[in-house]
Amino acid sequence: MVALVRSASLTQFAEVAASCGLDARTLVREAGLPLRCLDEPDLKVPAAAVSRLLELAATRGREAAFGLRMAQSRRLSNLGPLALLVRDEPTLRSVLEALVRYIHLHNEALALGIEEVGNLVVIREDLLHHGREPLRQATELVLAVTHRVLSIFLGASWRPRLVCFAHRAPASDALHRRVFGDAIEFGHEFNGIVCNASDLDAPNPGADPVMARYAHALLKQGLDAPSDMASRVRQFVVLLLPRGHCRVEIVAQHLGIDRRTIARRLAAEGTTFSALVDELRRDLFERSRKDGARTLGEVSALLGFSAQSAFSRWHRRAYGGAARARWPVAPR
Repeated sequence: MVALVRSASLTQFAEVAASCGLDARTLVREAGLPLRCLDEPDLKVPAAAVSRLLELAATRGREAAFGLRMAQSRRLSNLGPLALLVRDEPTLRSVLEALVRYIHLHNEALALGIEEVGNLVVIREDLLHHGREPLRQATELVLAVTHRVLSIFLGASWRPRLVCFAHRAPASDALHRRVFGDAIEFGHEFNGIVCNASDLDAPNPGADPVMARYAHALLKQGLDAPSDMASRVRQFVVLLLPRGHCRVEIVAQHLGIDRRTIARRLAAEGTTFSALVDELRRDLFERSRKDGARTLGEVSALLGFSAQSAFSRWHRRAYGGAARARWPVAPR
């Protein structure tokens, strides 16, 4: 079975390649990947081909830290549906536990593990592959992305106790030290990040427990029925709703198909895109109403409405009355 990875793993590839005097499209073709992978983040492509592409670019561009340079601009949103879950987990520990459980939805070739030894935690990362092709660039990209996720919760000034690489040191590790700090060790027995156990208890001030529970349910539903188009669409609807970008064209782009295909497959499953959006809005509204932690204005934004009037019209159609009459908590 070929391990696949979301083409979001190639975010910034074209830009870094250009800065090294390389043509990204030529390299992508040479690595055996479709050109669409540079524009469609949710396209699933062979992980081995991605690793081959990164090594090819590093060699041709004479840039030993090619993967690190790609990682410097990464955001949580690059994790796709996983970003919804990560951003609302209450602590860094729960973030990592969620990633361990669901990381294969993003990268089937990545094995992520967490080991606690006394007051230390080892976040170990292994890329599963066949053959003897080098994995230096892919490994450094993965570790740098993990480091960025940790820094989002712990602050930009946070530094790990140690960053371990199984491969040899490059001729210059200046960028490695700028990214990770001075505690770096090459030629180690594993690839991973070592930090204080207390770091994992750092709270996430922006966590929303309602959304976290909802994200877990949706991701699990997607795992149980991976061929179910409605389940796949739901994952992206919830991710895109708060951004105000929840349109069928955008979801189709994320899935790497056209809107007609979505409509046809949803019809075969007895539903429509509009019905799914409305269903999820109702569900999120009821969960938020029971939780009582948000104001109506915040719920309106969560459901993807840019204006309170649009939210009010939706609520009257859905429930036959004004939202404020059903809201149990006074606005903060």
